[in-house]
Amino acid sequence: MRQNSLFWGAILVLFGAVLLLSNLGIFRVNVWSLLWPLFLILLGAWILFGVLGGGRPATVEQISIPLDGSTQAHVHIHHGAGRLSINGSAAPGVLMAGAFGGGLDYSKRNSGTAVSLDMRSRWSGFMWGPWPWGGRGAYDWDMALSRDIPIALKVETGASESEIDLTDLRVSDVHVSTGASSTTLTVPSNAGYTRVRLEAGAASIKVRVPGGVAAQVRSHSGVSSINVDQTRFPGSGNVYQSPDYATAVNKVDIDIQMGAGSVDVF
Repeated sequence: MRQNSLFWGAILVLFGAVLLLSNLGIFRVNVWSLLWPLFLILLGAWILFGVLGGGRPATVEQISIPLDGSTQAHVHIHHGAGRLSINGSAAPGVLMAGAFGGGLDYSKRNSGTAVSLDMRSRWSGFMWGPWPWGGRGAYDWDMALSRDIPIALKVETGASESEIDLTDLRVSDVHVSTGASSTTLTVPSNAGYTRVRLEAGAASIKVRVPGGVAAQVRSHSGVSSINVDQTRFPGSGNVYQSPDYATAVNKVDIDIQMGAGSVDVF
């Protein structure tokens, strides 16, 4: 909170000084025309200060959530700025375990043997969400999910770098929605049928399909670049498909909705 007070204090002092000098006639300037440029300059400097490690040391929470007898799960992850890492190495009996820079707010709801887990960053108190005031690594998340039960996974990220490795997980549905980010997604290797939906703006996304997994890829892009390994997934128009897709035991159906960015499927 002190960091945010310093930021807004600097805005007010600088703007007030310019207004005073203009009123005293020391120089003539349209003060109001300077408001947004001054704001953006200070905001950019403040972000760089945080990213380069000038803020306070990051607070990291270690959290583990048990399965409690659940046999299926829906996991919804809201992650803003920072780095996100997801894998399938949770211990037996654990739904999710990880380390969460900046803290974690979550809700867990059980319905019979199904569980719904909603996870989001704990806001730092500045305007609309987490900003990098806390120094390098302040909002980095490193988590593991259970490989013991089927999971439907939704991931929403902002200006982030994400490594989502679902190789060992039994994920039936994956929905990734991201903004200006870099994301690497490895789809499950032994989950039967998996549906993958990718929605992105100005993003770079890499989708890795393990050997032995068939894939069908459909793209609906704006000014983005779609690069698909056609030695594995021959294409026609905006559809690419493994020759053995219809009969494969393990396969993924990938639907890509992109704005300005790039997607690689290999």
